[in-house]
Amino acid sequence: MTITPDTKNWTWVLQRPCPECGFAAGAVAREQIPALLRANAEAWRTYFAENGAEQVRTRPEPTKWSPLEYACHVRDCNQVYLRRVELMVEQDDPQYPNWDQDVTAVDEKYGEQDPDTVIAALVDTTDEIAARFESVSEDEWQRTGHRGDGSDFTIESLARYFVHDPIHHLWDVTGRRHED
Repeated sequence: MTITPDTKNWTWVLQRPCPECGFAAGAVAREQIPALLRANAEAWRTYFAENGAEQVRTRPEPTKWSPLEYACHVRDCNQVYLRRVELMVEQDDPQYPNWDQDVTAVDEKYGEQDPDTVIAALVDTTDEIAARFESVSEDEWQRTGHRGDGSDFTIESLARYFVHDPIHHLWDVTGRRHED
C-alpha cells in the first residue's frame, strides 16, 4: 500500500493536490463527490474487465498490493466510511470504531478473493456510499465525528477526504494521474 504524506495529519489531502495521484480533494464541490465515486468505480470495473484474473492477483512488487488487494481495500473503505457517515447523521459527535486496514487485508485474505465478486461488490458499495452522500441534507454536512487517533471530521471534510482514497488507489494500480 502506498503511504501518502503525514498520514497522522489527514488535512494535507484537502490543502493541496496529492503529489502522487494529482487529485485535489479540497477543490471538489461536495455535490461532485457522488459522481466522482461512481466514475471511479466504473474505471475499476473497466480495469478488471481488461485484465485477467492472474494479472489482477499479481503484486508488482513484494511490498505493494496487487490490483485485487487494492480493490478489496476500496470495497471495504466504502463500507467503513458509509458507517461513519451514518454515525455522524444518527449521533452527536460520535467516535468511529477503529479499523486496522492492514489487519483486515490479512484476515480477509484479500489476495485470494474472487476478482469478479470483489469488483461487483466494489461497484455496489460505491453506489451505496455515493447515494448516502447525495442524501445528506444541507444542515447535516457540518455534523462532526472523530477517529480513534483524534482526527476530527465534518461530513463534508470526511467526504472530500474519502473520495481521494479510491482515486489514489486506482492511480496505485494504473499509474494514471487524476485529471479534473
